[in-house]
Amino acid sequence: MAVPRLKTSKMKKRQRRSHHALVAPNFGECPRCNAQKLPHCVCMTCGYYGGEKRVEVEAH
Repeated sequence: MAVPRLKTSKMKKRQRRSHHALVAPNFGECPRCNAQKLPHCVCMTCGYYGGEKRVEVEAH
């Protein structure tokens, strides 16, 4: 059975995990209603994507 020769140091372990941090999603602005929306997704405020109505949105 394989056994590590040396203990992995704290620094080495933290260097390996340096890319594990979570990143907040980047929001863009809807060109039609100026609401915040995810890029390449239909706007949940107006229902438009790429200048065309894609989703019917309920009025609150």
